[in-house]
Amino acid sequence: MTRSFIDTNVLVYADAGDTRAKQPIAAALVAQHLREGSGVISTQVLNEFTNAALRKLGLPADVVRQRIRLFSRFETVQPSAESILEALDLHLLHGLSFWDALIVQAARRSGCVQLLTEDLQAGAQIAGVRIVNPFEAAPAPARKRSARRR
Repeated sequence: MTRSFIDTNVLVYADAGDTRAKQPIAAALVAQHLREGSGVISTQVLNEFTNAALRKLGLPADVVRQRIRLFSRFETVQPSAESILEALDLHLLHGLSFWDALIVQAARRSGCVQLLTEDLQAGAQIAGVRIVNPFEAAPAPARKRSARRR
């Protein structure tokens, strides 16, 4: 599997019972990236997940603690002053929110080729990182025309 940066929304949807279509996709992505060691997150993602899990999902603190321990098995990027400056540049250059720019910067710095998120434009390339919305249906392949005439 491709080395992927996993955004907060994927982790939140993995626990969100009210998102029937997204929950199994998110849970499968988390499990696969854990199994293959191909997932990367940042401390920002852990902080955002914790806040959403407690406030939006209403998960008990002990369950949130279990999830944080599980997610800490992903490689975790910690921001530095230099990475914050790089994110500021991405914010200015691409018109991203600063928080989205910090996520893209963490994905780039950690060597991920793709960022799994629904918060940015799917298919875009930002700072060498491809944006992938794992909840969008992949387009159907074009049908080949038969060489024979009917």
